Amino acid sequence: MSTSFENIIKSEKPVLIDFSADWCGPCKMLAPILKQVKDSLGERITILKIDVDKNQALASKYQVRGVPTMILYQNGKQLWRQSGVLTKEQIIKTIIDKTN
Repeated sequence: MSTSFENIIKSEKPVLIDFSADWCGPCKMLAPILKQVKDSLGERITILKIDVDKNQALASKYQVRGVPTMILYQNGKQLWRQSGVLTKEQIIKTIIDKTN
């Protein structure tokens, strides 16, 4: 998983990683919001959901302490990181601000 993950975050296209867990209430609230973000931004962004319980080594490597945690990457660089649930508007504004 790790090498393909690193290849994904090196993409020129922004990649929003959603570290989440099945048992996490806020993660369930965030899922439809991220779908709306993807619907709004379309091909301009990749959104990838990572289950921290199934990918503990990856969560540990990227120091994910709580879920949901969103991390925005472009060209292998972390541009932004946020824990908790944000609105669709907040997420889209952040992605546009950080990647332009």
